[in-house]
Amino acid sequence: MDSQRLIFNSRDEMLRIDVHRIVYFEADGNYTYIVTCNKLKSAVCMNLGQMEDVLAQRLKEKKNIFARIGKRYIVNLGYVYKINPLKKQLVLTDFTNFSYQLDVSREALKTLKEIMVQIKI
Repeated sequence: MDSQRLIFNSRDEMLRIDVHRIVYFEADGNYTYIVTCNKLKSAVCMNLGQMEDVLAQRLKEKKNIFARIGKRYIVNLGYVYKINPLKKQLVLTDFTNFSYQLDVSREALKTLKEIMVQIKI
């Protein structure tokens, strides 16, 4: 995988993250948590819509490694392991170091299934 980094700079701190190590983004009001494959969780001062815009601007054509899932998450499609709309569960894993189980709406998971089938990741 090519190494591409995102840098988030605020008055108090700077985050520098390899894009491929980001597992998902989670909305929390005016903040977005960035969760990485080594289980670090950092907050940046922007809502999830703003984060979508940042990803589109900075990643250009590579932005498609991420997908917005419902109102609460943007996930790295490369880590999607299991989508279960009936149980409202999404499992993200690398099969070695981490496994995250997220509660997501049925509608959002159905959309994610369609995305995954279309892009054949």
